[in-house]
Amino acid sequence: MKRIVTILAGTLLMAFGYYTLNEQFGLAEGGFIGLSLLGRYFFDINPSISMIVLDIPFFIGALYFKGKRFVSEAFVSAGALSLFYEMWHQLDLFHFPEQAWPATLIAAIASGIITGYGLGLVLKSGAATGGDDLLSMGLSKVTGLSIGTILFSLDAIVLVISLVYLPVSLTLYTLLAVAIAGRVVSVMTREPVTVPVVTPTPQLK
Repeated sequence: MKRIVTILAGTLLMAFGYYTLNEQFGLAEGGFIGLSLLGRYFFDINPSISMIVLDIPFFIGALYFKGKRFVSEAFVSAGALSLFYEMWHQLDLFHFPEQAWPATLIAAIASGIITGYGLGLVLKSGAATGGDDLLSMGLSKVTGLSIGTILFSLDAIVLVISLVYLPVSLTLYTLLAVAIAGRVVSVMTREPVTVPVVTPTPQLK
């Protein structure tokens, strides 16, 4: 139960950051969401369809390597993220009429902290919010790099490609947001360092 509560809390924060900050300030998305937006731009594919198509292979792989419990919790995370996003959209509690610098800069920083912390909670609980999280977790084990570093690298690649339709300024603000989020995730998912206890050997006189 505690893990489910943690997952729900993390996705609630992520949805808040994505809707209240990213959407209102025109910040883009990285990862599979960003790829889905590229699919709409280049091929006119509905993002809701392309997102599912991108996620399915990684969930199938996770079912084989991680087991049913992990995949079921990942589905809970992905579903909760969508539901909470719609909830914030319906509530529409916060409005920011001024969307120029430095408001956009502050929004990018806040988005990175909030979404990074939310994702960190989800990942620390042992779940994931989508295929890109699963990919990052797998690459982290193979390469030894932190999950946050891999997430940022994948997001950065997608955002650079997104320059074909995004203003440079918003792309840079989004890169800042995902860089901060990646750093927060790295800190939160870092394995604790075990310090070996050395017992002194008695010296013979």
